[in-house]
Amino acid sequence: MKEILNNAKQWLSDTFDSETQQEIQQLINTNAEDLADRFYKNLEFGTGGMRGIVGAGTNRINKYTLGKATQGLSNYLHKTYPTKELKVAIGYDCRHDSEWLAKVVSNVLSANNIQVFLFEDMRPTPELSFAVNHLGCDAGIVLTASHNPPEYNGYKVYWNDGGQIVPPQDTEIINEVNSLAFSEINFNANEELITSIGNEIDEAFWKASLANGTFDIKGREDLKIVFTSLHGTSIKLIPEVLKRAGYTQVHIVEEQATPDGDFPTVESPNPEEPAALKMAVDLANKIDADIVLGTDPDSDRIGIAVRDLDENMTLLNGNQTMSMMTDFLINDWKKQGKLNGKQFVGSTIVSTNLVNEISDSYGVETKVGLTGFKWIAKMIKDHPELDFIGGGEESFGYMVGDFVRDKDAVTSALLACEIAADAKANNSSFYEELLNLYTRHHLYKEHLISLVKKGMDGALQIKQMMVELRNTPLTEIDGAKVEYLYDYQSSIRKNLLTGEETTLDIPKSNVLIYQTEDGTKIAARPSGTEPKIKFYFSVKSKLNDISNAKEVEKELDTKIQRIIKELNL
Repeated sequence: MKEILNNAKQWLSDTFDSETQQEIQQLINTNAEDLADRFYKNLEFGTGGMRGIVGAGTNRINKYTLGKATQGLSNYLHKTYPTKELKVAIGYDCRHDSEWLAKVVSNVLSANNIQVFLFEDMRPTPELSFAVNHLGCDAGIVLTASHNPPEYNGYKVYWNDGGQIVPPQDTEIINEVNSLAFSEINFNANEELITSIGNEIDEAFWKASLANGTFDIKGREDLKIVFTSLHGTSIKLIPEVLKRAGYTQVHIVEEQATPDGDFPTVESPNPEEPAALKMAVDLANKIDADIVLGTDPDSDRIGIAVRDLDENMTLLNGNQTMSMMTDFLINDWKKQGKLNGKQFVGSTIVSTNLVNEISDSYGVETKVGLTGFKWIAKMIKDHPELDFIGGGEESFGYMVGDFVRDKDAVTSALLACEIAADAKANNSSFYEELLNLYTRHHLYKEHLISLVKKGMDGALQIKQMMVELRNTPLTEIDGAKVEYLYDYQSSIRKNLLTGEETTLDIPKSNVLIYQTEDGTKIAARPSGTEPKIKFYFSVKSKLNDISNAKEVEKELDTKIQRIIKELNL
């Protein structure tokens, strides 16, 4: 506690404004627990960048933690490109503090003689990724906390390819940031170097989205769509891109159409949560819509609901969506005669293996990386000799083509509608085509459990869970022998039946995956941005006919529940 108190007292110096000093002094006087949480560590870059609760302290998002990160980035850019006129694009979402924090970041960059392109208003995160490439920038920054609760905000850094920073840049930038004192931040803006951007980037983005997300199909005017932005930024782009593509029946959930950082109509603005899409599904049932689209606040994740064979609205998970999108895209490349063995799709270690089966069936490679779209963007950068078709991950994100180097709910929404409209025009449906996909490969069923463990004690509990899973590995899961243990921290895949070990050619990460002889997979991964440990379950079975889908799905659901009980989760 003494070290925490010393860290806090440093924030009472003249380096910090009077408001910050007062906030810290009050905590020292009255709230030791809150003070400890604010100062027991520094915010770190995780899989999604820096993310935390807004407030004063080293473990909080504020003008000083972001100022320091930006000063470090500025220093790194000048060292990397000493003779270049540097350019950085900045975007932000609908959170209460995003706009002024974006201005703080702009001020620091311009104070360091860097040209800044600052969006005039909130925009979807994928548009920032696009803008970095479109404007020829050396880096990009977006202020967002994705679908976190209202008290959070965050900071993501993009490199000159439009993808989020990856090794070695991330470590080098962090080292630069950590070498700084807060007193070294230059907040004195050079307003001449800050340029406001907006409509012209929107236009370029819409054109690129339409070029990548529309196909030779019929029936767009017959597809009835319900769309909700969940109080987020996608309202700026998705209705317009659907309109330009030719979709005339787009019904917006008006109660959720106004951007609002409080997200008043939902408990969580996360399209992964069924409750977040309830108002949209209710509207879809009222007007007999074919498809529901919902995005998170910064519009990189997308949730989709479609009608099942009984005409009931059913929510798809991210694995189902990415499987359908991958199959549709590869099949389109095949129709055009463009497949020549030099294409690939991107996936992640905790996403469904159905994507791998689909790609294999077309003779297309699946490259698999760690969780986070920065790794899929890196695949594109590392393999300029290959064409990138598309890529996704289980957490409701997909990227169509490489014009954006991050998950992109705008173009994914368009692609989802193309799949649905094409199926409907051919007397089928999105859901029926998903079942047909299962019959061609396997019916996969996935499930995710997130255990929240807050604060210092929570971090220790998560650490201990991973230690136990690593040091005393499971040997049997639901009666099937565990064949492989993938340990991405030690970069070793061990065959538990033979003892044979092979090296995993993926960057190190604190992830464990168990794989049984019958193809069951269980992954354990502490979150990089939230106080959570996540467990991913994947089971599969053959599906001979779509009429048996419910029965097989029920068997797989039961299997997952048995495994969860077996693991005491």
